[in-house]
Amino acid sequence: MKKILLTGRNGQVGWELQRTLMPLGEVIAPDREKLDLADADSIRTAIRELRPDIIVNAAAYTAVDKAENDVSLAMLVNALAPGVMAEEAKKMGIQLVHYSTDYVFDGAKDSPYTEDDTPAPINAYGRSKLAGEQAIQAIGGRHLIFRISWVYGLHGRNFLRTILNLAEEREVLRIIEDQFGAPTWSRLIAEATALALARQRQPEGLYHLASSGFTSWHGFSEAILDLSRHLRTRQPALIAIPTHEYPLPAARPRNSRLVCDQFALEASIRLPDWRHALGLCLEH
Repeated sequence: MKKILLTGRNGQVGWELQRTLMPLGEVIAPDREKLDLADADSIRTAIRELRPDIIVNAAAYTAVDKAENDVSLAMLVNALAPGVMAEEAKKMGIQLVHYSTDYVFDGAKDSPYTEDDTPAPINAYGRSKLAGEQAIQAIGGRHLIFRISWVYGLHGRNFLRTILNLAEEREVLRIIEDQFGAPTWSRLIAEATALALARQRQPEGLYHLASSGFTSWHGFSEAILDLSRHLRTRQPALIAIPTHEYPLPAARPRNSRLVCDQFALEASIRLPDWRHALGLCLEH
């Protein structure tokens, strides 16, 4: 039986991966005391002691605004740690799966981004995630990197849960209308990962992985409120606002749309339309 080392078990994607990876082997998901992503020696020791067949790195520093003033820690977790994992994986012949982000792009492009577009992150979080990608690619070895986008789910802090909570607390919600992307359910990311790893001919390299279609944060909020009417006692008014009316410490890309054709072509896996997936998520 294969041994799978999973990091980030308490995150949105990691929480789902604990279930989806189980049919592939023994899933070992150590806590921070056993594997500290901010400590390179801790990472090396854990990998050498556990000797896994696959490393799935779903852990990340994801506090986008906080990262602006916490650059060192963001770089340790998002850039240095993946690089250390890649070094150990290459030495031991281990396959490495890693998750990156649409925030490696500046959002200035008018059309969706492909894997061949040049990254140009506009915030510290995006720069740290890009550095993690580059570290893995520079080291080489067997690796699979997914750039994922607008992740939400039933577990952890995310936009879906925030909107559902605010809908019960406020009469009016003011939501940004000029940033665009594809809301992607964490469960589908985990299932796509497991399917790819189960393939006899497994894809390798860098791929975009997000739901089909796209919307704005306002459109996403509208769909959440529409599809969750049966779950709530109140229906707040929804007001669309431009980005400049909701200033945040970290700049966000206006365009986070990703072309996912390459992964669909090589792995025969394509995620469903974002609204359909949202409906499935809310049924749970």
